[in-house]
Order: sequence, then C-alpha cells, then structure tokens
Amino acid sequence: MSWHAYLLRCGDGSLYAGATSDLRGRLAAHRAGKGAKYTRGRGPLALVWKRRAKDRSAALKLEARLKRMTRKAKLALIGD
Repeated sequence: MSWHAYLLRCGDGSLYAGATSDLRGRLAAHRAGKGAKYTRGRGPLALVWKRRAKDRSAALKLEARLKRMTRKAKLALIGD
C-alpha cells in the first residue's frame, strides 16, 4: 500500500491538501461530493501536486505541513 499527500485546485481557485492510500479512489470521492466537506460544491477539482510517502505517518505529516503553508508557498510548490 502506498500513501500520498496531495493538493487539489478547486473551481473557486482555492487549494485543498489531503493524504490517502488510494489516490484515484479519493479523487473520485472528492469529485462525487463524498470527499472532504471543504471540496463539496467547489468543483471542478484538479489534482495539481502529489508526493508519495513511505507510510501513513509520513503522509499525514506532509499533509499537515502543506496545510500550514501559505497560499503563496503552495503556488510556488506547484509552479504556479
């Protein structure tokens, strides 16, 4: 099982950070409105960044780091 931390760009331009062991399934859940409450109604959603983590703990730590980053830093990370 591989874990990932990721960033989504929402239709309103905001960025959402998450972590999962099933990236495809999680994206499908977000797009179906069954993912995080934050992403519901903010579509379309685009995966703009992802990074593989060695385990769940590392993925959650990376997600927390992403959430603490400023918008400017997140945009720099994705090359925007």
